[in-house]
Amino acid sequence: MTDSRPPQDAQASTFGALPTAEDVRSIGDIIRDTRNLSADQVGQILAHQKTHGVKFGEAAIALGYATADDVLHALAQQFNYAYGGADSEQSNPELVVLNQPFTQQAEAFRAIRAQILLRTQPGSAEGAPRAKKALAVVSPNTGDGKTFFCANLAVALAQLGGRTLIVDADLRGPRLHEVFGVDGSTGLSGLLAGRRGDNVVRQVKAVPNLFVLPVGISPPNPLELLQGPAFGLLLHELLKKFDHVVVDTPAGQYGADGIVAAARCGVALVVARKDANRIGALQDLVQNLAATGAQVAGVVMNEF
Repeated sequence: MTDSRPPQDAQASTFGALPTAEDVRSIGDIIRDTRNLSADQVGQILAHQKTHGVKFGEAAIALGYATADDVLHALAQQFNYAYGGADSEQSNPELVVLNQPFTQQAEAFRAIRAQILLRTQPGSAEGAPRAKKALAVVSPNTGDGKTFFCANLAVALAQLGGRTLIVDADLRGPRLHEVFGVDGSTGLSGLLAGRRGDNVVRQVKAVPNLFVLPVGISPPNPLELLQGPAFGLLLHELLKKFDHVVVDTPAGQYGADGIVAAARCGVALVVARKDANRIGALQDLVQNLAATGAQVAGVVMNEF
């Protein structure tokens, strides 16, 4: 009887170089290097670890040689998981998925991420689009938390490992460049107006595979720019370069921008704020989105 299993080198060529035990750094090594611990301090931690039967990180915290945030950083590095930690939290408090990835709020974003991917990935479920599409996030009113939701969803998608782009299509009141701390002097508005777009896509330092396309200068004709052919052509090109494209849009109260953007993207997600939006306004928004032919992936109730 012949062995039908592929040889070991064939498996490596299929999946890439498989990591060995030497390739994976231990939590202790990462904490030691991060905190510049001496050999004597490491020895004390190891002795405490052996005496009390705890993990290296717990022993380091107990002796005051590390903090809980140091341990979380070490875990994130070991599992190649983007985590901002205390330093990032001070400058970007809205990015809870990055700064506080182990909280209930961050877990809610991951649950939503899973639902969105199941409903919108090509061939992933019945009714899902046949081709990859961008996701437009829309809401009825300003203050619904749409930009907050977009930013955290983009971080959650990037943490899966795929190249993720978040596009600020809120040409009336852009904020994403402030949330992610990137240069917002040039961006989408210039591209749609026909100007050159060198280096308008900015990488987010804390998340290696997350990128932002800011608005740039807010134009006097936002709806006309979004409704023109350039926006659709741009999205087509971006979908070739990125695994996930999330688009932030203006609130519905400002006009048809969000509906037009959703029609160009192909998939829309509605964000509503608890105890703030009227059912009638949400129903009208969903009906208008459906009339464009865009797939409505669902409605998210923002309780935060």
